[in-house]
Parts: sequence; C-alpha cells; structure tokens
Amino acid sequence: MDALFSELDRQTEAVVDLQTKLTAIPALGPRNGGEGEKAKADFLLAHLRSMGIEDIREYNAPDQDVPCGYRPNIVAVIPGRNTERTLWVISHIDVVPPGDLSLWNSDPYTLVRDGDTLIGRGVEDNQQGMVSSLITAQALLDLNITPELNYGLILVSDEETGSGFGLDYLVREHEGVFRKDDLFLVPDSGEPNSEMVEVAEKSMFWLKCTVIGKQCHASTPDQGNNTLVPCAEFILRVKELEALYPAEDPIYNPPRSTFQPTMKEANVANVNTIPGRDVFYIDSRVMPEYDLTEVLDTIKGFADEIAAKYGVKIECEPVMWEQAAPATPEDSEIAVRTMASVRKVYNNNPKVVGVGGGTVAAFLRREGYQAVVWSTLNHNAHQPNEWASIRNTIGDAKVIADMLTAK
Repeated sequence: MDALFSELDRQTEAVVDLQTKLTAIPALGPRNGGEGEKAKADFLLAHLRSMGIEDIREYNAPDQDVPCGYRPNIVAVIPGRNTERTLWVISHIDVVPPGDLSLWNSDPYTLVRDGDTLIGRGVEDNQQGMVSSLITAQALLDLNITPELNYGLILVSDEETGSGFGLDYLVREHEGVFRKDDLFLVPDSGEPNSEMVEVAEKSMFWLKCTVIGKQCHASTPDQGNNTLVPCAEFILRVKELEALYPAEDPIYNPPRSTFQPTMKEANVANVNTIPGRDVFYIDSRVMPEYDLTEVLDTIKGFADEIAAKYGVKIECEPVMWEQAAPATPEDSEIAVRTMASVRKVYNNNPKVVGVGGGTVAAFLRREGYQAVVWSTLNHNAHQPNEWASIRNTIGDAKVIADMLTAK
C-alpha cells in the first residue's frame, strides 16, 4: 500500500495532462445543444488501451439525435484475486454547457492551472472522479499489483440529461455486466471535507399548479374572477403538507419532507388588469416511506377545496416524478469499505447521509445493487470558472486504491 500511495503521489502531471485533454473535448448531449459524447469516448478508449487494459467493452445506446447514431458507454476491467466480484467506479463523460461566457475568466474548454486548482468546464463534474479512477488503474498496472477484487471502470453518457442513454441504459439492457454482490462507487457528489458518503435519497417531484378564472379590467372586478387570490391561498396551504407527512430520519438534512412553492409564472403585464390565469410550481422532497401518489392526491384535495371556494378551475400537473429507490444499508459492505478507506486516507470522520434526491445510484439501488456516492468536491459543478483540486483527485484515487487492496 505504501508503494501504491507513493506512486499516486507522483501523478500530479498525469492529472493535469488528462484534465487538459478531456476539457478540450466538449461532450454535450443533444438536449444541451451538442453532438454527444463520441469524441471524448474515443479519446478515453484510446487511453484505456494505451494503459494495457485488455478487457474493454463498448455498450452503445442508439440515439438518432446525434450524428454517429449512438451514445457511448465504456466498461473496462482489471482482474483481481477474487474474479467473481468487482468494485465498479462509475463516472460520466458528458458535461453541461458553459453558459454565459462573459462570466468566465478564460475559455471554458482550455484548461487553466493555478497551483493546485484546475479551471475549465467539466473538471469537477465529473472529470475529477474520472481521473481519480484512471490514475488508480494506471498505478495498479505500473506496479503490477493485483487488487483483491476486480477493478471495474464504467464511463457513461447522458448523466446530465437523465441517464436514459447512460447508466440507466446499461442497467436495463446489459444487466449481465454486473453481479448482485458487486460493489459500486459513484464519485460524483461530496463535501470538501470528504466526510459525506451518500446511501439514500428522498423521493421527489415538481408540480405545476394552474389556476384558471376570468381576466377583466380592475375597475370592474365583478365581471371577472381574479386568480391571484386563490393562487395565494393555495401557496400558503402547501406548508400544511409537512405536518401531514411528518416522518423524520436524521440521515437526511433536513431530516424531514420538504414542500416548497418556488417558481411563479407571470400573469398580467399591467396593474389595472385582474388576472384570469396564474401558474406556480411546488418542489417536493419526500421521505421514502411515503407514496408520491398519496401526496399528490392530498395536494389535489387542497386544489379542489380552493377551486370550490373561489369558483375557479385548478389543474395540478407533475413535470418531474421520482419515487425513491431503496437505500443502500448503512452497514453494507460498500458503505463500510468506503468509510474505512476515507478515514485512512483523509484522517477524518466520514458518515453515511441521505440527500434530497436525484443521483444515478438510484438506477443501481432499484435493481438491488449496493451503491454509494462519494468524492471530495468543492461544489463548483455547472458554475462559471468551474474548478477542481489536483490534491483531492489524488486523495480520492488513494481511497479507491485502498478499497481495492484492503483484505
């Protein structure tokens, strides 16, 4: 282990080189205005082959919205002593668009190094985790170390726009790649102190609420039906949901369900017009024990009461819906292994946590696989001047290496 850690400590320039080359290849899905991930995947395939990895597989998800007709997914495996089990490290190839270029201090697709900091689109989300997994593989091969388990790298497409052509596709269409007692680490979320090991998610849905009345001139309100008043009452009633669904679990922060009115669409453009249509949205993060259909029925019950009171029509339409996957048990092997290795490398106090919802680990957990989401990140994803840490990239590689070689 000392030799492996020392080898990883010498990988600073390798990290910079990989990040430079990866950042220079935009990998935007068609829903983000790009042509897909093929160019970046081709680079990664060539890199994996140059490392000497023999078991490299391609699983291309058909997609006619990109020029090549598919979205690439790559699986590479280094055999371990126990060839019947694999520790998989899953990272994603695609990135999000840079957004407003005036907010960037440099070209988003040209890497800038400032000491320990690397700046460019995708360097944290998710190239930091990807590079950690790659330099771990390189160190194992260079030192001729056989890990205790097979070491599997999975590089997927489409994480930023739903994973239908990425991990979800692999789990649905190529389940033979995995075994039920395999272990899965997703280095795509975490805290700067390295202590957050995510094992569970809340259910979540976004609801569009439309109140329909009759628009008229404000000087003759009896000729219309003002929708802003019932809309306001509906918004205030949303708070009641927390008392109706009171379950708590300290693994989450906050430890309860949350129901928040968020976006409000514009109604009328001038002060002297009574609105006849109002639209607002509710963001709901719901404890996993509750059925989202039941929660939606409760909200629709509010809507019916308010509609009858004010003589308006109210429509409630889910625009995003995800019932929580089963949690990875806190005492599962992957959680215990991850925390032990994090504690060893970072000398800290890692703990299992739950999040508000929405990680790719859900696709694995629904099929009964043990998966955790962990890495050492500084929360720059999707931001201008996105940056990543070389030191954290190497530290996280050491965690992966320790997980693979610990007996």
